[in-house]
Amino acid sequence: MQPDHFSFPPGFLWGAATSAYQIEGSTDADGRTPSIWDTFARTAGRVANGDTGDRACDSYRRVEEDVALLRQLGVQAYRFSISWSRVMPAGRGPLNPAGVDYYRRLVRGLREAGIQPMVTLYHWDLPQALQDEGGWASRRCAHDFANYARAMFEALGDEVPVWFTINEPWCASFLSYAYGLHAPGERDLARAVTVAHHLLLAHGLAVKEFRRGEFAGRIGIAPNVEWHEPYTSHPADVAACERGLAWFNRWFLDPLYRGRYPSDMLARYAALGIHPPVEDGDMATIAQPTDLLGINYYSGCYSREALPAEPPADEVARQIHELRRLESVDVPGFKKTDIDWNIYADGLYKVLSWIREEYGNPPIVITENGACDNTGPDANGVIDDAARIEYFRRHVIALDRAVRAGSDLRGYMAWSLMDNFEWAYGYDMRFGLVHVDFDTLARTPKESFHWYRRLIQEGGCVA
Repeated sequence: MQPDHFSFPPGFLWGAATSAYQIEGSTDADGRTPSIWDTFARTAGRVANGDTGDRACDSYRRVEEDVALLRQLGVQAYRFSISWSRVMPAGRGPLNPAGVDYYRRLVRGLREAGIQPMVTLYHWDLPQALQDEGGWASRRCAHDFANYARAMFEALGDEVPVWFTINEPWCASFLSYAYGLHAPGERDLARAVTVAHHLLLAHGLAVKEFRRGEFAGRIGIAPNVEWHEPYTSHPADVAACERGLAWFNRWFLDPLYRGRYPSDMLARYAALGIHPPVEDGDMATIAQPTDLLGINYYSGCYSREALPAEPPADEVARQIHELRRLESVDVPGFKKTDIDWNIYADGLYKVLSWIREEYGNPPIVITENGACDNTGPDANGVIDDAARIEYFRRHVIALDRAVRAGSDLRGYMAWSLMDNFEWAYGYDMRFGLVHVDFDTLARTPKESFHWYRRLIQEGGCVA
């Protein structure tokens, strides 16, 4: 049943989100040094079409224009990330005044427009200088991150009410170090587990710095989550979905909220000779209380136990198969976005309910949710991205169901404000509410932009 009006609580924030490398461009301007994504994107065969973020949406030079778009959209919050190598070119040590000034101008522009800044400290663009010293595979990187975080709290903390430490640690570890699809493009499962631990440790150390400095505002982390629905009620399929949730969700949420890694996953990793590099005090640092949990949700699926088959010849693929023993099932009628991800809005409701029951109902901001719809302008210049509107509509209804069921939801950040550099897909995949012509960099609001604006203006009516 579809409600006529939503039941979001007073103070619920509607917003949009982006990240630094995906929109800023100006990768060698004003003292910025390369990040791992600059290196990765400039390596042949890593990114579709050889695309890079060198220019992206040119947002570094278009602060006023982009803030005006946000004002036109009517959002109450804007989530963006800081380029670590723009503000701290060596990855540690002195700040770059020009880089810090860019973010000060952005934050002040947002506040003058009545828009709350939400700042993500790390959205995958590690300074290449730190990668050259071992990157996230080195424990030192977690301490470098804490020092960088402290510097940002001191520089911007008076004007930033919400901070997120790490965006999607699963992607920054497993997608980047096991699957090799994101920077730095390595394929070593043991190293991915090490990186995941150091990312969580970095989060905890940054929270410690935030509390120690008694900075105003709230702080949390923004993992991506997914939902696996058993294809049948057979115990083997149910168990397979539990393994999927443990591999993707619990490996990060259990340390954050229970102070330990899930024992079943530890046992499965141990059977492969893999152990996270936990030292005394690490888990207490990781599990410090936070103020918010960011949740990035895009898709879910029906899944079942992987049927016996010839094991993958690739060693990392074989290890992942042993860990998960899970396969998704294509269900007739299940729609997909243009990036070939399932549209499963019920999965958002279910994963929020699961988090509420498993982790004590933490305050949640949906820090990313959106759809790839590559519809372009028609003869009149109108971008009628109806599939994106339907995606948003279904997921906002799912959020309303979660609120009615008792989930403590505080905000929703649509991904993304504008089309941008979509990582390994380059510029082929478009998630924006605003169309960007990557030849001219002209911005054109899509029909989904106008739909979302009406949703916000009408205080939660289904448009």
